[in-house]
Amino acid sequence: MEIKKLLFVTRFNNLRFDALQSLMDLKKAALNHVVFLNVIEREKVAMRRGKGYEKSAEIRLREKANIRFIDWAETLFEQGMEVGVYIVVGSFAAQVIQAAEKETVDLIVLSPEKKGRLEQLYSGSDITEIVHRSATPVLVYKYLSRKGPLAENPFEKPLLATNWSDASRRAIDYLKALKAVVREVDVVYVASEKELKGTSAMAIQKTRKENRKKLETLCDELEDVGITAKPHVYVGETVEELDKAARECQSSMIIAGSPGKRLWKDRWGTSISKGLTEKSVFPVLLVPPQEG
Repeated sequence: MEIKKLLFVTRFNNLRFDALQSLMDLKKAALNHVVFLNVIEREKVAMRRGKGYEKSAEIRLREKANIRFIDWAETLFEQGMEVGVYIVVGSFAAQVIQAAEKETVDLIVLSPEKKGRLEQLYSGSDITEIVHRSATPVLVYKYLSRKGPLAENPFEKPLLATNWSDASRRAIDYLKALKAVVREVDVVYVASEKELKGTSAMAIQKTRKENRKKLETLCDELEDVGITAKPHVYVGETVEELDKAARECQSSMIIAGSPGKRLWKDRWGTSISKGLTEKSVFPVLLVPPQEG
């Protein structure tokens, strides 16, 4: 469960070298290898009026990316890191998954998408596809706000969302492996209105206490490995409440399990992973369930 090798997927606009440098605290938890990936999407190298493929445009984009990566790699070499580079043409989601599998990375880091609603409706979300097809955890790194970087060390004070699923269990194990960089965790369970048993105050409080007890057990487990942890129960719509909790707890990121669902359902529906990556202002780390 250690993060030894990281795939840093960049289009250079939202995710630059300063964003990668903010993740270098992970060296304390075993990180020693970074693989850069730049995907040149086919429409960027297509000739006008559908006349085919423009090789010169591909060469120009490849060399621009290569210049940036050489500069970045020199700095990482000085820090004692290993570096790999992929500059490829093709489908964004497919190339990310292919590189992650080929390199057997422990974490995929990419930026949020800038697709319009209509474009997402018909073409879907690359992030959604990557999250559902990849067995590797994915960090959707919302690095910059209007005021500057959101967090200097995003793993320092995460909010861990749990719903007692297998994916949530793996997220907890993943977090425990990061004990060298995590200072404090707020563990949050969001109960839906339907979960509140009965209409009396006593019955509702019983539901809260049951979940609170389970959260305290998780917190004890994290405390046992040296991570300070605090339990919280929220009630309402999951994505909204998790974002609210992260603000109130002054979290550096949100970590959540990402259960495997059919892509069509997630693309057209309202899954937690899709909602967090699209609506929350925080970096979001999505951990899939264990394979098999």
